Amino acid sequence: MLIYVIRRLNLFIITLLILTLIGYNIVRLDDFSIYNQQEFWAGWVQYLRQLMQGNLGVAANGLPVTESLSLVFPATMELCFLAFLLALIIGIPFGTLAGIRRGSVADVMISSITLLTFSMPIFWMAILMIMVFSLYLGWLPVSGRYNLLFEIPTVTGFALVDVLLSNHPQRSQVIEDIIRHLIMPTLVLAVAPTTEIIKLLRDSVADVMSQNYIKAAATKGLSKSEIVMRHVLKNALPPIIPKFGIQISTMMTFAIITESIFNWPGIGTWLLDALSFQDYVTVQAGVLAVGSVVLLANIFSDLAGAAISPLARKEWYALK
Repeated sequence: MLIYVIRRLNLFIITLLILTLIGYNIVRLDDFSIYNQQEFWAGWVQYLRQLMQGNLGVAANGLPVTESLSLVFPATMELCFLAFLLALIIGIPFGTLAGIRRGSVADVMISSITLLTFSMPIFWMAILMIMVFSLYLGWLPVSGRYNLLFEIPTVTGFALVDVLLSNHPQRSQVIEDIIRHLIMPTLVLAVAPTTEIIKLLRDSVADVMSQNYIKAAATKGLSKSEIVMRHVLKNALPPIIPKFGIQISTMMTFAIITESIFNWPGIGTWLLDALSFQDYVTVQAGVLAVGSVVLLANIFSDLAGAAISPLARKEWYALK
């Protein structure tokens, strides 16, 4: 396991260095960048030194990029975390049910709905939800993270956590308002990972159900629920855990579209504004932040899958 971890960390470091090269080239697009006055590789080394000191540069508005990033990044992470949690809550039971009853009416219905939602463009779904739940029914707010009349002290950057940690006199009303603002963007962002988790778990469960030890467990008198909890999920979940990192990567991409539609004050909206003003320093900071999260999500999912399932390590060594 130690060798596997070291190899994965080496791959992470190499990929991260390539990512810094991309960020460095974006900064060099700015005509007033100090890196344009140096040789390419010498400037890259200086760029790496600045990154290790936590200096991402100064934005076009004169403010340090790190300060702006510390405000918008937690908003995106809060949205992605809740969306992925919702995807797991919905995807695991429905994917398990479809895999256990493969070929049945329930499987056909779940697979059809999954295919239908997966084929829907995310921007169309977001606009449709705004029209129905905000403009027509008036149940949910159109945009924003919470009502600006509420002043929430920033501690962690996660709005729900900050409210719970504070002594806000209107805490219950603020929590309700934050949840109402979260519902639509969370649902829209959770669609893609939910459908993928259902498909992956359906195939994995169906494969496990065909194994002899599942048939042997049934002959021992175990109930179907006991077989599913003790044997099916225990063996079906580990192979797909490394693929969760890919779903998180997809969510980070879709978050940019979701935030722009719902005017969510996250890194997606921040990046689009920077692109419109050709603020290359801000763009490179956003690229580095999003890319780092994607890389970390992939390596942690790989390590978690390898820790739970030793077969994953053996397959990786075989490929090498």
